[in-house]
Amino acid sequence: MAKAIRMYRCGGPDVLVWEPYDPGQPGSGEVLLRQEAVGLNFIDIYHRTGLYPLPSLPATPGVEGAGVVEAVGVGVTEVAVGDRVAYAGMPPGAYAELRLIPAHRLVKLPDFIATRQAAAMMLQGMTARYLVHGCYPVRSGSRILIHAAAGGVGLIVCQWAKHLGATVIGTVGSPEKAEIAQAHGCDYPVLYDREDLVSRVRSITAGKGVDVVYDSVGQATFVKSLDCVRPMGMVVSFGQSSGAVPPFDLSILTAKGSLFLTRPSVMNYTAAREDLLAHARDLFEVVSKGAVKIKIQQTYPLAEAARAQRDLESRRTTGSSILIPG
Repeated sequence: MAKAIRMYRCGGPDVLVWEPYDPGQPGSGEVLLRQEAVGLNFIDIYHRTGLYPLPSLPATPGVEGAGVVEAVGVGVTEVAVGDRVAYAGMPPGAYAELRLIPAHRLVKLPDFIATRQAAAMMLQGMTARYLVHGCYPVRSGSRILIHAAAGGVGLIVCQWAKHLGATVIGTVGSPEKAEIAQAHGCDYPVLYDREDLVSRVRSITAGKGVDVVYDSVGQATFVKSLDCVRPMGMVVSFGQSSGAVPPFDLSILTAKGSLFLTRPSVMNYTAAREDLLAHARDLFEVVSKGAVKIKIQQTYPLAEAARAQRDLESRRTTGSSILIPG
């Protein structure tokens, strides 16, 4: 019998249990997928802790993976048995050797995208796509600030924004991470615990501020993010690795320059199949051109998902990480 990570309650990494699991056979519109790699993402931690509640428990977490279609249910037209495919987003269930998934959430992989590479890039890469094209149209001459620039999304945003002609400022936690970010298109890595971020950004931008801030850190960086953006600029809050942003008076946006603020998710931006395919197509295109390079920095056995999440949560990882079934 196949195995999967199961969780029967929310809590720390110890709630993740590796055990036999039978996903069953695909129903109407579903696919049985034999997974070759699973993506590791911060949303997995949010699901584990209950910050973002899963639909029900017990459950198999994980929202990103890639593999080969093993069986299809009635009415499936999007993919066929034997196709290499990848996905990112709900429903959860990625931490498994075999899983059922709606066919309309799957994207066929082109020959130049390896299966493991796909599992390392779909969620983070499509997130980067909606950040630089959907939330704010980054173009030549744009000035951006990306927090956690050496992380999975951060490295992709740095490269993609640089490819579009932007000046890229990124926060990092160590000199080693600064080197990694700089090697991936970050013009100005800023050590957030050693430098005054707002002063540094104002210096780099000749006092103007950036056009857009991409903030996945949340509580620890939110106020500084507001102070780094130019009048009528955009702050994109797309994560909260340091904790949730507390409630605040919206008039602060007026006081700081009539700022725009959004809290997006990849699930919304790719909810319609045509949008999912567009995001994947644009991601595959920049990867095929070499404008965005996806390097798997950490690999873990799926059975050791708890260790992988501990590493991610404690910021011991950089770039993309994957879990390998079997």
